Parts: sequence; C-alpha cells; structure tokens
Amino acid sequence: MLDDDVKKAVFQMPEAFSPPAGYRERPGWYCLMWLIVQHTLFAWSPWFMFAWRRWLLRCFGARIGKQVEVRPGVVVKFPWKLVMDDFSSMADRVTVYNLDWIKVGSRTVISQDTYLCAGTHDYTRPSFQLLLRPITIGSEVWLAAGVFVHPGICVGNGVVVGARSVVTKNLEPGKIYAGMPAKEIGLRQMSADVT
Repeated sequence: MLDDDVKKAVFQMPEAFSPPAGYRERPGWYCLMWLIVQHTLFAWSPWFMFAWRRWLLRCFGARIGKQVEVRPGVVVKFPWKLVMDDFSSMADRVTVYNLDWIKVGSRTVISQDTYLCAGTHDYTRPSFQLLLRPITIGSEVWLAAGVFVHPGICVGNGVVVGARSVVTKNLEPGKIYAGMPAKEIGLRQMSADVT
C-alpha cells in the first residue's frame, strides 16, 4: 500500500463496534454483581481461604473441582465460563479473560502473572468485530510465570511452558515449550518420585 493510500485508509472505526448478542450469557446487572464480589469478598480474602473463593466462584456458575486453589489476586472475567478440574491452581495476578470458555484440567498449575485470553478483535474489519475463541488447558500442565495464551489454543496434557512465553499455537502433550512465540525445546521427563 502506498503512503497516500495508507493516509486515506480507514483501519478502525470504534464507533461501529458492537459486541455479539448474548456473548456474556448473563444480564449486565449480574456481571456487575460479580465484579463487585470479585473486587471485595474475593480479593480481600486471606490467601489460605481457598474454600471460600471456590464457593464464590461456584455461586457465580464456575465448575470448580475438589481442592482447587485460586489465589485472591486472580481476576476472572466471567466465572460461569470457567472450568477447573481437581487439584489445579492459579497463582496471584493470573487473568482469566474468558469471553469464551476456558477449561483447565486436573493437577494443572498456572503461575503468577499468566494471562489466558479467550477473545480478540478482527483487525481486518473497521468495525473491529469481537472474536470469541475458547481455551483448553490439559491436565498436569505447568504454565510458568507470565505466560500469555492466545485465543483458541489447546495445551496438551503434561506440557510445561517456560516463563514469559507467548503461546500462539496448540501445544502437543508431554513437551516443554518456551519463547515468543513458544517453541518446543524438549520432552518432559517422568520422575519415579511421587512424594
């Protein structure tokens, strides 16, 4: 595209944006109620009150397994679009931007500052249309500190993703990934030690 064409082009028109009908799956007042609960009763709870935070998430429709540990600094956009299986955990400052479903398998650890992003925009259209893409994270996965997971990603069972990595493609089970974008750097070795 020539410079003059670029100057005349209309790339984005935020005023033309409108979200897909019903994407929240709950009325606005319900979303506001969750926002208030999350920033008070949830966020102000002491770190060890995992059962309390599990209960709050379940009250708003999350499907939370047994002994799941969600720290008080976790931010969840829509709890009714969150599934966490048994013994999984999310550390402080994890963002669950679940405009679409985010499902986390059992015994998975999501470390601090990780961002799970299940929505984006179509930058090829001036209306900047919202695109909803679910994320599935398998069992026995470790997302190390500061990982960013793009919309529509599937992370296989047993995967390790190194700190500050950006996941832009589906990850195969039992492998180690790192980098921006995340690339395979090895196989996860099994230990005989289960203590």
